[in-house]
Amino acid sequence: MRVSDAILSRRSLRAFTSDAVPLDLVRDILDVARRAPSGGNLQPWRVTVLSGAARQRLVDAVAQKMAAGEAEVPEYNVYPPDLTDPYKSRRRKVGEDLYTTIGVPREDRAGKFRQLAKNFAFFGAPVGLMITIDRQMEVGQFADLGMFLENVMLLARQHGLDTCPQEAWAQWPQTVKAVINHPDNEMLFCGVALGYADQTAVINSLETERASIEEFTIFLDQ
Repeated sequence: MRVSDAILSRRSLRAFTSDAVPLDLVRDILDVARRAPSGGNLQPWRVTVLSGAARQRLVDAVAQKMAAGEAEVPEYNVYPPDLTDPYKSRRRKVGEDLYTTIGVPREDRAGKFRQLAKNFAFFGAPVGLMITIDRQMEVGQFADLGMFLENVMLLARQHGLDTCPQEAWAQWPQTVKAVINHPDNEMLFCGVALGYADQTAVINSLETERASIEEFTIFLDQ
């Protein structure tokens, strides 16, 4: 698979089959992804791979807390609290498109909550990656982390797998820590669902829009 094919076919999917993903394959993906660039070669990413009973422990723990109406305080703002346009409109549009795709009307709060809750079962994917980063890191290292994550997602496509990067997991930092026992000096950044796409799921037909290069690029030649 060409790099451009992997980029163009990568989407954040929200329905996976239960087909097992060999952990040797996950290891191979991470082994190549670690060649991602990082300033000063800090390599700030930390990965915990969850499958089988370990994955289920996390899924069950969050489900129990959601059923009890509990909530936790995220360690960072996934989105800026005062988001402005065009970013605010883009975020609203992708949400509207997603719920339209699965037939959940704007006023159906229960339906939206049910869909949101699927995040915390990795959308059915058999493998979940929990991504943590040392708390001393700054903005530059979060960019490094993003490049590593992109490598993981593109390599997944090379092997016929799909992914969904999930910042939604940042809502449950204490529960995740209780399950994966990451060191106190690390903070949870996100999760990643990894598996084989459910080709029958209508939600996977969603293709999000992208701004044209004219909207984000200036060419200067003199």
